Amino acid sequence: MNKTDRKAFIRAALLLVPVLGFFPLLPMLISGRWRWWEAWVMAAIFVITFVVGRALAARKTPDILKERARYTRHANTQPWDKWLSPLVSFGVVFIFLAAGMDALYHWSAGFSLGWELFGLALIVLGYLLGSYALVENAFFSGTVRIQEDRGHKVVSSGPYRWVRHPGYAGFMLASFGMPLLLDSAWAYLPVFIQTVFFILRTSLEDRFLQENLPGYREYTQKVRYRLLPGVW
Repeated sequence: MNKTDRKAFIRAALLLVPVLGFFPLLPMLISGRWRWWEAWVMAAIFVITFVVGRALAARKTPDILKERARYTRHANTQPWDKWLSPLVSFGVVFIFLAAGMDALYHWSAGFSLGWELFGLALIVLGYLLGSYALVENAFFSGTVRIQEDRGHKVVSSGPYRWVRHPGYAGFMLASFGMPLLLDSAWAYLPVFIQTVFFILRTSLEDRFLQENLPGYREYTQKVRYRLLPGVW
């Protein structure tokens, strides 16, 4: 491991401390509700899928974690993605914040157990889809760029047979389930804002890939929808 890669690894390791050890606990930390079983389930799913998904991806594509760890260092990252990437990546933090504040101040009446379980199902399905996309796509980078240094090519297998951006679709699906599981209608406010940024990023990325990645325009003729089959 050279000096540059070692620094990237250290930065990524340090980032994992808040991502895995602090952010998932925000609803409990803010509200003081340490017996909040729904929040504990949400935290467990978040951590488990994060760790297992990346472990499976690294097993299939050994350099994928290095690519993602250096996502702020790539010179050819698209300018618009330098601010969009953090917004969509850390949007879940604002969902946790809103849910914690809602529980603390009792802003909303909450949801029934049936709706909470429906939200749980959305979260599990969404994270499974997102993890499947990460494992299947060897070029699942943290920012939008053409990875010439890694032999970038079109990926059309796995979930990429259904929609062109299954990673985004999965994370959006999970996001819509989080307020239900966390019993917070107010948490939908950051969800809707995050959705706007996801759609914007998807549109910009899709246009960029059609113009710059060989074979991608032909791929769009076979897989016509970006995020939601039959809609867009």
